[in-house]
Amino acid sequence: MFHVVRSVSIKSVKFWEKASQTLATSTNLCIHTSLRELTTLGIKNAENLAIPSVRNDAVFLFTVVGTTGFLGVLAGQLPGDWGFFVPYLIGSISLVVLAVGSISPGLLQAAIGGFSSFFPDYQERIASHEAAHFLVAYLLGLPILGYSLDIGKEHVNLIDEKLEKLIYSGQLDAKELDRLAVVAMAGLAAEGLKYDKVVGQSADLFTLQRLINRSKPQISKEQQQNLTRWAVLFAGSLLKNNKVLHEALISAMSKKATVMECIEAIEKTE
Repeated sequence: MFHVVRSVSIKSVKFWEKASQTLATSTNLCIHTSLRELTTLGIKNAENLAIPSVRNDAVFLFTVVGTTGFLGVLAGQLPGDWGFFVPYLIGSISLVVLAVGSISPGLLQAAIGGFSSFFPDYQERIASHEAAHFLVAYLLGLPILGYSLDIGKEHVNLIDEKLEKLIYSGQLDAKELDRLAVVAMAGLAAEGLKYDKVVGQSADLFTLQRLINRSKPQISKEQQQNLTRWAVLFAGSLLKNNKVLHEALISAMSKKATVMECIEAIEKTE
């Protein structure tokens, strides 16, 4: 549920009013946004931004299969019937994992999410990704209710009574769609500016598609693709131009600061 929060301070307006004005003058689905523009901005491998990463999935499955295979070989050295039955039992673990993935993908994704935390860059990616959503939403005047960097629960909650009604009634207009699209693509843009491969784009792209489906008038597939690229470009530009603010927010969120403390961290950084 969305709720109306406090109005922003005068200092807050100084930050987000300029960004909102730039957004208003930049919005135009008729203007084509090219991959070259994304690359020029500093987005790495711009052509692969929309391709879901399988890095975490592949490493998880390889680890499961490799580990069970290795243990199965060792178990084969057990004496008597143990050396026959135990390897089969261990080997069946891989089949169980695949079965769970087919029947309940959510459970498998939760396991993969937990496993992903062992990657050295995982927590850093999450903090940068969610801080980007937070900062861009703030700069564009969207109030923030809360956030989480917990594994499997990474999110930033936005609250706006007017937008809530427009989204649920399927009446989201082009202006608000553009603003929300930029916020939705902010995490992807942050990863693209820093890493060679983006791994957290699936949920963001799903959110953007949901917003597009709730907009009126409906836009064509070509316009949807252009909106996505334009939103990444605009979000990336905001993040590059406000890099110090982004870094300050990453630090605050990593320390589990409250929303108010995060906003203060932004406002105290110039």
